[in-house]
Amino acid sequence: MNLSEAKNIFQKLRADKTAILTSDVMTATAPELKEKSLLVSLDENLQTVDVTVRERILNELHGFGPITHLLADESVTEILVNQFDQIYFERLGKLQRSEDHFFDSNSYKDFIEKLCNFCQTYINAEKPFIEVQLNNLRITVLFPEICRGEFIVSIRKQPLTRWTFDRLNLQDWAKPEEIAAIKHFIHQKKNFLVIGGTGSGKTSLLQACINEMNQDRLVIIEDTQELNPVFSQNTSLLTRLDPTKKLIDVTMNDLIKKALRLRPDRICVGEIRGEEATALLMALATGHDGSFGSLHARTAHEALLRLEMLIQMGAPQWSLQSIRRLIGLTVQNILVVEKRDGKRCLKGIYELGSVEEYGITLQQLET
Repeated sequence: MNLSEAKNIFQKLRADKTAILTSDVMTATAPELKEKSLLVSLDENLQTVDVTVRERILNELHGFGPITHLLADESVTEILVNQFDQIYFERLGKLQRSEDHFFDSNSYKDFIEKLCNFCQTYINAEKPFIEVQLNNLRITVLFPEICRGEFIVSIRKQPLTRWTFDRLNLQDWAKPEEIAAIKHFIHQKKNFLVIGGTGSGKTSLLQACINEMNQDRLVIIEDTQELNPVFSQNTSLLTRLDPTKKLIDVTMNDLIKKALRLRPDRICVGEIRGEEATALLMALATGHDGSFGSLHARTAHEALLRLEMLIQMGAPQWSLQSIRRLIGLTVQNILVVEKRDGKRCLKGIYELGSVEEYGITLQQLET
């Protein structure tokens, strides 16, 4: 596609206040368009316009511009826009720069307005960010004042097909005996953490685990809805943060406490990132075996250190030794995932050992 040609035609359309562009452009000839008054003052320019150029103009006017085809591409898992002429996307675990981009800053602002309408919200200096989940899209938008003068957009696409251990196995995510070990933890109702960096596949593993729990009542707690309850006896709870302060905020901590009144056999926390770690581990100490959650950390040792710090946020009066004993009492295993050369995989399975003066011992399981 000739991007400069599409841009020139688009700018003429925008300059001509009487020009109306509809899907008829895709099939109509230039004379027909002129007769229908769908396009004015373009005359012979349209006679040689390629259909891909017309489609690109339509996407800019009525769709989501240069990211329209990326949204439709199932192999694309994330779309990042830094400014109107900088679009990146992740395909098969690798970040690439798009050859296409918005025509100019004005068309990018038009896209932001469409995106706000799509999300049924708004963004301005008083409400400088958008974080919403719509269908399989997790959309984040940041206002220019907090990101060096340009809107920043991140759209993460969740797979339409649920992750299962069979699907992970087909992608050589781990050795069959490692997957068998994880299934054993689930059926034996051991409490475990899934850890890894951003984009390492924590959510995919959590979803696969949920698919194994067809007999128990599971309550899922998240701040962004990414996990599917799968079975009818399961349910999910979502946090609420209202920047306008018109509504009461509902935190992870609040939801964990409420979840205990919903007769859960197990609890799953989509991501542990704050003082809710204290409430979760206290809940595990009183029962609810087989519960699990995810945590951002690169190694099992780093995960334990971070978990200690998060519990201290919720219970600063507790001694470090008491916190470690609570962790040792309630968490049995840690599953470490990573993204290696663009491929998501299982890095290791660890078992928590004894609580010592220097910390909790860890042993990597050999399979």
